[in-house]
Amino acid sequence: MTGQTERSVAQVQAEVLAAMRPIEGQVRVALHEALGRVLACDMVSPIDVPAHDNSAMDGYALKGASLAAGQQRFRVIGTVLAGRPGSLVPGPDEAVRITTGAVMPEGCDTVVVQEVCRLEGDSVTVPPDAARPGENRRLRGEDLRQGQVAVAAGRSLRPADLGLLASLGIDHALVRPRLRVAIFSTGDEVQAPGQPLGPGQIYDSNRYTLTGMLTRLGFEVIDLGVVRDSPAELEQSMRKAASLADAIISSGGVSVGEADYTKDVMRALGEVNFWRIAMRPGRPMAFGTVLDTPYFGLPGNPVAVMITFYFFARQALLRLAGALPLEAPLFAARLLTPIRKKPGRVEYQRAIVSRGADGALEVSLTGQQGSGVLRSMSEANAIIVMAAEQGSAQVGQSVQCLAFEGLV
Repeated sequence: MTGQTERSVAQVQAEVLAAMRPIEGQVRVALHEALGRVLACDMVSPIDVPAHDNSAMDGYALKGASLAAGQQRFRVIGTVLAGRPGSLVPGPDEAVRITTGAVMPEGCDTVVVQEVCRLEGDSVTVPPDAARPGENRRLRGEDLRQGQVAVAAGRSLRPADLGLLASLGIDHALVRPRLRVAIFSTGDEVQAPGQPLGPGQIYDSNRYTLTGMLTRLGFEVIDLGVVRDSPAELEQSMRKAASLADAIISSGGVSVGEADYTKDVMRALGEVNFWRIAMRPGRPMAFGTVLDTPYFGLPGNPVAVMITFYFFARQALLRLAGALPLEAPLFAARLLTPIRKKPGRVEYQRAIVSRGADGALEVSLTGQQGSGVLRSMSEANAIIVMAAEQGSAQVGQSVQCLAFEGLV
């Protein structure tokens, strides 16, 4: 176990990732039900793609050597349509009219687009330098060879992946079981939405943001509700979560000064580290195992829950699900709002990115950046990531941003 020494974001990310062991097993699902599922094995192409040499354009198929020799006028001996391969075999001074995707006639290696050609009767004239030998021909197997891996194991299947597999004649996929994540909130002050608030109580937003974030990743969410400040109730919920899920996420109860029994219960059921991380928001976090089930104890403040989830739990859970890393790239934008910051901690500022009059990306803060201001996340479309060594940033300075699109 670690104490309360402050740790860097990179240290915690590496340690959390290293602890993940992908779940086992595989499930056969129909292709139209496989979106977002994690491939359990490589999907190998059973065919060459394309299955034959074919035309990339509408035009005239002919021998490239004839063009190279200066031939410009060709007799058109017929037409080949996509899906209707013919038996035409043109000579050196002959051509075949062809449509996009049609099988190349025997002996032809070049297609001249029809827009540059002049058709007169049964002959076509090709201007000089209208096409190079071999142009506008797609070769058999140039996209995929039979036996080649089309989509690798660990891919979280995207729409293009489904289309690719369908183009190979594949109608199903072997995927990992859907990751099950149990969640609950802690605290006597937390009340479920729809219920009246008592004195000093607040509504629970964390389970709803966690459910949304986990669902977006394709995981199954097991909602265990709100756990009161009771050792017995916390232990019961922990045991239930471990019996039902592949991972556990709680919010609240991990700060310095929280009731000692919270930490005592977690440690009694497993090995849990309580960390103070050099970041803002989201400084306190717990991580470890409860009854051999990976456990993430996130802070209680709503924004801190989302930030710690995205920068620590997200990649770890994807690895646990058997998925390959899904890195969210940073991009630069021109700052419109000054940011006050002291070096020493990574800071995540909620922001709105837009396009300036000069076409460059601009970014401004959403307003108050407190870890309890969930509206700042709702209004934002990006996060400004301020590195630990950075200080304050001024208007016009370039800062690094992370887009919510594809993340949230």
